Amino acid sequence: MQLTELNRECLLHIFSFLDKANRKSLSRTCRVLREVFLEPALWSLLCFSSPSDLRKDNFVLSPALRSLSICWHSSRVKVCNIEDWMKSSFQRDICNRHSNLVNSFLLQISDRCPNLLSVTLSGCGHLTDGYIVQILQKCTKLDTLKLENCARLTDKILEAVTIYGSSLRTLHVDFCRNISEEGLGLVRGKHPALCLSAERSATMIPDQPDKRGGLGRAMKKRLLW
Repeated sequence: MQLTELNRECLLHIFSFLDKANRKSLSRTCRVLREVFLEPALWSLLCFSSPSDLRKDNFVLSPALRSLSICWHSSRVKVCNIEDWMKSSFQRDICNRHSNLVNSFLLQISDRCPNLLSVTLSGCGHLTDGYIVQILQKCTKLDTLKLENCARLTDKILEAVTIYGSSLRTLHVDFCRNISEEGLGLVRGKHPALCLSAERSATMIPDQPDKRGGLGRAMKKRLLW
């Protein structure tokens, strides 16, 4: 018996054991397997190991998506998290190749995946507030939001959580240096039952220190780098 002679349920079961790349390769062999590849039910979970994976046309976005993870553990994450004014021309060139990838992808997610329940983003150094706010606004069933080492995120997302995050049960903003204790206090006050984690975030040196003692903190950051 040939693979394509199996019924659709069997084919979906087989595809479920394959990673994105192998699913894509198999879908190129014939029309039947291409249709299985495009089945939304196959894509309830998406995991990416770097922003560059988002360029690959080996996945499907649909309302069936429930869990999204983009976790980048690489030496380049350190480059992305450096403030722009501190980067060398070489470092800027590295970042320019992928600086908008995660933001653009999350824009698609917020428009096409309203039933999303869980989002985990780690090492996404170019991610900015507005795209997380849109996720909170449009994915109203979101239960879990985990953000780690995303240097450009600020208290604006914490404010958005208090407005749009009524379904949230878990919020992590770990190692996000522009998150403040004031912002965390706002969330704790508005959502006391929320499981909130902010490891190191409020104690790190922010990109734009407040006026009180700001010069000293900025100078300390230069010395650290």
